[in-house]
Amino acid sequence: MVRKLALGLVAIAFVAGCKGKQTQSDQDIQTMPTGDQTAIDSTPLSFDPMGSDSGKISGLVTVHFGYDKSSLDASSKKDIATNVEWMKANPSVRVQIEGHCDNRGTIEYNVALGERRANAVKAYMVSLGIQADRLSTISYGKEKPLEMGDSEAAWAKNRRANFVPAQ
Repeated sequence: MVRKLALGLVAIAFVAGCKGKQTQSDQDIQTMPTGDQTAIDSTPLSFDPMGSDSGKISGLVTVHFGYDKSSLDASSKKDIATNVEWMKANPSVRVQIEGHCDNRGTIEYNVALGERRANAVKAYMVSLGIQADRLSTISYGKEKPLEMGDSEAAWAKNRRANFVPAQ
């Protein structure tokens, strides 16, 4: 009986100690230095609540992907070939290829998948003659959906790589 009581008191003391440490670390985070001393970039992210920046370059088409895929199928290659022809006709244009995913899966997984999608599109464009320095890539994972919802139609629209003007 005494053992159980002592064990219970130790457990309570442990939980109380952990709670106190958590509160202390929360205070430390709130009192971090600001300005040049912090390692956190405070520049706001560009985010359009209506979805991606797709469609800002007339003539380039969005490339779509299958579920959990970053490989290019025949339809994707045809769309990319169309974009390559457009870029060859507009040699001064630089673009950023955005990789996007649907809302299934973790943030980390979808960022990696979006990166593979953007890089697959870039690699194919380079293989068709576009200079690599005219193309940059970024992954937004599932953070910039074109269509909200949990249906195959919404998911299919969000699994994509699209093109925006490079800055």
